[in-house]
Order: sequence, then structure tokens, then C-alpha cells
Amino acid sequence: MRGEFLDLSGARLYYYAAGTRGAGVPVVFIHGFPTSSHLWHDIVPLMPPGHRLVVLDLLGFGRSDRPLSRAVDARAHADRLVEVFDELRIDRACVVGHGFGGGIAQALAVQHPNRVSHLCLVDSSGFDHWPAMGRALTRAALPVMQLMPAHALVGLLHADMLRGFNNPERAGHAIDLYLRPFDCAEGRDAIAAHVKGLSSPGNKTLVDSLRQIASPTAIVWGQSDRVMPLSLGRELAEAIPRASLDVIAGARHFTPTESPRDVADAIRRLLIRQTA
Repeated sequence: MRGEFLDLSGARLYYYAAGTRGAGVPVVFIHGFPTSSHLWHDIVPLMPPGHRLVVLDLLGFGRSDRPLSRAVDARAHADRLVEVFDELRIDRACVVGHGFGGGIAQALAVQHPNRVSHLCLVDSSGFDHWPAMGRALTRAALPVMQLMPAHALVGLLHADMLRGFNNPERAGHAIDLYLRPFDCAEGRDAIAAHVKGLSSPGNKTLVDSLRQIASPTAIVWGQSDRVMPLSLGRELAEAIPRASLDVIAGARHFTPTESPRDVADAIRRLLIRQTA
């Protein structure tokens, strides 16, 4: 699939479109940290016909521009997504987010509820679970991180991400794709910016508004997720009024990569639910 770039206030965001336009609402896929649009590679072909599909690299990830001085907390990413919607002439969409992307999806649903027809949170951040970079790197202060060689930082990230996979061979290929853009000095600086954004106090305040989300919502979770525990998924399902909970047996954190059929089926079921 051929991707394109959108220029949003001087920053280029990469995206690609797929699917077929029809009566169904568009579906927008948001990856988390530290992945990219590649996370949804095996989900896109499984989506039902009649839906326009938009898959993004968030600012600072994949092929998109570096964040530089731009904010990259959940609320800032959500505001940027509204610009993406406007550029692509999307009024409302089913928003699917994984990990930190799920936190961004929550922010979008809270701050811009008229733009979200359906909400799908896959192994999502939420409540007090906004880990800066997993166990390996939360012990490193930002100033230290910014002095580390890029390859060393990427190596720590690689080791930490392995916790989220069942299949080491598949994990290695996926992680290499995700981390390749960070393996340079500019990439190291981007990681530091993302860690700051992940640690923003404003992320945690979203919990106060979850009960305001009126969109049909699906919470999809790996039963054995070591990054975001299943208990968090249950909390989100209880807090969001129209939320269902789908648990994928035996799966860990990176369910879109290792359990694409289960995740796609949950999105299919969500799309046929009636909006308020």
C-alpha cells in the first residue's frame, strides 16, 4: 500500500489508506509506544468491506517527522488527530488504539466526542498505567538517557519489548521495524521526548472524564499481558458506560501482531453496534 504525508503546521505525518468506501464509518488506527503503523499490518486485510481505513505513524514515530519541540503527550496527539481528520475530510470515525495509542484514543473521545463514532482500546494505557518505557528504562532519568549512545538505548528498548510477545521469532522482526528509526542521535532525542510525553501528568487526568464517553466501546486485551495487566482492561470496561470486554486467551501485549484475527473480529463486532 502506498502511503502519503500530511503537513500539519509544519510537521509531516505519514499515513496510508486502505479498505473500500461505503456506508460504514471510517476506521482510524493509532499505534502506541514505541511502535508504528506496521503494528496494524495484519489487521487491515481482515476488516469488513465498506469502511475507509486510515493507518497513521504518529509524530515522532515510523516515517513521520521528529517531534522536536512539539508536545507528544496524549492530549497533544489527540488534537493533532483532529487536524488529520480535517485534512482527510473525516467527520467521525471508529478509533482503534493500542497501548499509548489507546490513551490517545481516550483523549480524543473525551476532548472531541463528536469525532468518535466507536472506540476500541487494545491493551491500552489508562488510569495510573502510563509507563514511561517499561521496567528497563523507567529507572533511567531523562538527562542520562539523552547522553546514552542510540544503539544502547535501542537495545534496552528491544529487550523490554520482548516481554510483550509470545513468539520470539515474530517479535524480533516486528521490533526491528519499530526501532529502526530511533537508532541514531536524532532518534535518541525523539525517545527522550516521547518518555517526557508519556510521563505527562495530564495523561492521568483523563480518568476523570471516562464516564462521559458515549460511543460504543470495545476493550480488547491479551489475557497474559505483562505490560498492561488485564485488571486495567477490566477497570476501563467498568468506567466507560458502553464498553464490552474481549479477552484473548494466552495473548500478551502485542495482540495486533500475534492475534490479528481475534482483534479484527472484536473490531468487526464493535462496528455493527449502534451509536447513540
